[in-house]
Amino acid sequence: MAQLEHLSTPVDAVVSRMRALDTDLPARDGVAVFNRVYLTVTEEIDRRPGTGRFRDPGAASTLDALFAERYLSAVDAVADGRRPPACWRPLFQFRRHPGVRPLQFALAGVNAHIGHDLALAVVDACRTWDCEPAELEGEFDRVGDLLTALEERVREDLMPGPDLLRIADPLTHLLGAWSLERARDATWAAARALWALRRLPDLTREFTDRLDAAVGFAGRMMLTPLPD
Repeated sequence: MAQLEHLSTPVDAVVSRMRALDTDLPARDGVAVFNRVYLTVTEEIDRRPGTGRFRDPGAASTLDALFAERYLSAVDAVADGRRPPACWRPLFQFRRHPGVRPLQFALAGVNAHIGHDLALAVVDACRTWDCEPAELEGEFDRVGDLLTALEERVREDLMPGPDLLRIADPLTHLLGAWSLERARDATWAAARALWALRRLPDLTREFTDRLDAAVGFAGRMMLTPLPD
């Protein structure tokens, strides 16, 4: 495995991009809702004194950047009039729908970013560092710190209060249908499968396309307009 400290990729550029988006996008825009939560959590974890997200700073910087750049590439694609990956299309299609609640936008973004982007970022990192996924499992697990904080922030900032979140509210059932832990497990399995298929380009392309479509389908369900 390569010496990671010599392959560090700074996250400053992606954080700067997310800050710019936070400034430029209307607050109620669905992409802005996800971006705001993602940016806040990233900045908070980076500020934690003496800990950091990973034991190896090279792994932290490179995997973070590869991960975030997948999301930012989707933003760029839409801005340029191109189609983003299928996993991101529902969020961009419904970003201004008045019947979709902010919590739904945020969860759909988390779903796309974890279910699709993270698996591909792990494969990208393996190519960068010339290593097997097993050698990055510790780094992958530590990404869970960011993901857990992201989900917690989504629920703290955007979930209605207990007096408003009634058992009959469809949002209650939507929240219960998605699990961060299950999404992380599926992502790790997908990353390992993609790495095993890397010398079979046709199968790799088919697997990636199906993963993208499946995550996009789940995101579309998350963004079903709900009654007030």
